[in-house]
Amino acid sequence: MIAIERSPERDAVIRAALPIAASRGWTEATLRAATAAAGFEPALAASFFPRGAIGAIEAWSDLADREMEAAAAADPAFAALGTSGRIRRLIALRLAAVAPHQAALRRALARLALPWNAPVVARCTARTVDAMWYAAGDSSADISWYTKRGSLAAIYAATLAFWLRDAEPDTEAALAFLDRRLADLARAGQLRRRLATPLRDRAATG
Repeated sequence: MIAIERSPERDAVIRAALPIAASRGWTEATLRAATAAAGFEPALAASFFPRGAIGAIEAWSDLADREMEAAAAADPAFAALGTSGRIRRLIALRLAAVAPHQAALRRALARLALPWNAPVVARCTARTVDAMWYAAGDSSADISWYTKRGSLAAIYAATLAFWLRDAEPDTEAALAFLDRRLADLARAGQLRRRLATPLRDRAATG
């Protein structure tokens, strides 16, 4: 996975880029304008984001992940939640981090939808769900590490798509949708455990 370079300067440029990208899209011109708006020479945009606009979008995703983690750490009620409750809260915080920038997000997703940007989508999704599970306290190191992240990636992507389906995203409706998906996942997990128990019993007595 490509490492994400982080610095206060890059974060400042990303934040300055969001209102510009909302109207102009994610382009090199947007990055130069955002670099200037953040107080730097426009020519530095290329050094802040060597991979151009796609690199800036990926850096924004990473910034939103960090904002989500910081918000969870600052929430005194977060630690008292169960695992499912923590995941729900983290997704709510992740949506809150990007909610003020829905137009910029839609334009970012349009860029990412191009086939050659599929690796970037995979990296962003992997980082986000890994950050969520880490913040939720997951310490698994076996095959469940992969299954948990795969399941959460599907749930998060579906929730994000549901949230953005309307011109004015309804966060409460999206969280209700998320609750249904988490309930489905819990039922599937219970079913797998029930099916696995007779197999373990037969193996033990065989």
